[in-house]
Amino acid sequence: MPSYTAPVADMQFLLQEVLKVTTSDVPGYGDLDASFTSAVLEEAGKLASEVLAPLNAVGDREGCVLENGVVRTPTGFKQAFEAVKQGGWTALDAAPELGGQGLPYLMHTAVNETFVSANMAFNMYQGLTHGAYSAILVHGTDEQKAKYLPKMVSCDWTGTMNLTEPHCGTDLGMMRTKAEPQADGSYRITGQKIFISAGDHDMAENIIHLVLAKAPGGGEGTKGISLFIVPKFLVNEDGSPGARNAVSVGKIEEKMGIHGNATCVMNYDGATGWLLGELHKGMRAMFTMMNEARLGVGLQGYAVAEAAYQNAAAYAKERLQGRDVTGAKNPDGPADPLIVHPDIRRNLMEQKSFVEGARALTFWGAALIDAAHRKGDADADGLVGLLTPVIKGFQTDMGFAMAVQAQQVFGGHGYIEEQGMSQFARDARIAMIYEGANGVQALDLVGRKLAADGGKHVMAFFEMVKAECKAHDGDERMKPLVEPLKAASKQMQAAGMFFMQNGMKNPNAALAGSYDFMHLMGHVCLGLMWTRMAKAALTALDEGRGDRGFLETKLATGRFYMARQLPLCASHLARIESGADPVMALAAEAF
Repeated sequence: MPSYTAPVADMQFLLQEVLKVTTSDVPGYGDLDASFTSAVLEEAGKLASEVLAPLNAVGDREGCVLENGVVRTPTGFKQAFEAVKQGGWTALDAAPELGGQGLPYLMHTAVNETFVSANMAFNMYQGLTHGAYSAILVHGTDEQKAKYLPKMVSCDWTGTMNLTEPHCGTDLGMMRTKAEPQADGSYRITGQKIFISAGDHDMAENIIHLVLAKAPGGGEGTKGISLFIVPKFLVNEDGSPGARNAVSVGKIEEKMGIHGNATCVMNYDGATGWLLGELHKGMRAMFTMMNEARLGVGLQGYAVAEAAYQNAAAYAKERLQGRDVTGAKNPDGPADPLIVHPDIRRNLMEQKSFVEGARALTFWGAALIDAAHRKGDADADGLVGLLTPVIKGFQTDMGFAMAVQAQQVFGGHGYIEEQGMSQFARDARIAMIYEGANGVQALDLVGRKLAADGGKHVMAFFEMVKAECKAHDGDERMKPLVEPLKAASKQMQAAGMFFMQNGMKNPNAALAGSYDFMHLMGHVCLGLMWTRMAKAALTALDEGRGDRGFLETKLATGRFYMARQLPLCASHLARIESGADPVMALAAEAF
């Protein structure tokens, strides 16, 4: 069975050496000294490795079962959920006045990674609740906040988001779920929603569904959509769960992965709901939840890859296979370990360099969210909006690819369920699809985010990269990182120029290259992260601080990424500049 150990040293390096949280002007960051963050991460890692990780295979094997209208979760999930609740982990960054601990979102992100790596399907129950909490916190009335949020912070009640319907996925303007206003100010919600993660389960006494529906007078398309709070059980005056609402589970979907999470068809048969936010402004309210969810899914991409990588690296050191071409490294044994072979090293280095770069990018994104929310930094808000489709799309594409590469290290044994490597690949696959399929993320990036606020945020990103490179002029040790980053940034700018010159007269020319641009920008982002990490590692070495072996390993891993992965930007640019003609050459009937 696969094992997992939280990468606390790497997280601490990012928090203390790269992001330098204690000297940040973001409110609350000054309290995040190394001893405090270490204690939090060590304790979260212990829970992840000892309680959650052993249930990962159990959840995959047993799945969830619908019995008499109630979803039963896999063996051990209830007890583990109680352990997570009792430890206060669900309330880490929630508002203290609502029962939370008030820590920065960055700390929630770091802890969340350990839980996702250990058991992605399990963590979704509390992860979706966190998103629903955020939506109600931002858009709810004082009465709604008081009624629902304390119980959601503790996860005594959990939350969901209900968007997709059988006939429409991303195109929410086609939605058919209706909301009929009632005399008491409530609404009757009628319709069917599908693919609802954690739609029902037996681990909480109530489930608070956030449901998109069309109320009268809203017009066509997404402009007519409103968001409603629809609890599984209506809430009594004293705050306790009351009568069962007219919402039920039609079935549990049979899926490729994340079997331990109940993905439900939800039927709303005149269920009682209450408007959340403004009437006909439901998309605005839902995107509060969606943007957070997309960052969380981007985290899932690399967090599952981290767990897969740990097991692949351990196997490569143990499994004897063939001889080192430069001379036997295990002369007393029948063969050398897999780790001696260059192609195995390539495979593992691609995994390691991606995971550590993606962790840095995600932590930086979380820090930008804290800056936007805690000190009202509009530039940080705009920048994280630009980065969100990259974090979600690029990291989940690469995370799945790295999980498959980890499986490949095991050879035929990786294809056998007993080893557990196939679960990592199967679980990681969904992250490329839900919360907006990655093709949609690419369209959002190129079609909207690049031009947002007159291109202000992408220009600020380019200036950030330029400044990072310039800061290391004359430092020969940084040259292997800075030169590839300069080249990749110029290629990203050339791609943006191609879109500007061709997109208006032929929109397909831009859209046909959007997926390549998302990956090109993803590599530039990770290149920026590796440049920052390399500088932090060199500074620590120069000052005689930290674990020398860890820091030198960090530098070698960064040099690998810049030498072997950043050159992919050139091929992405070439594909973008080929335009739409090769892509659109065939008539629809020729496929």
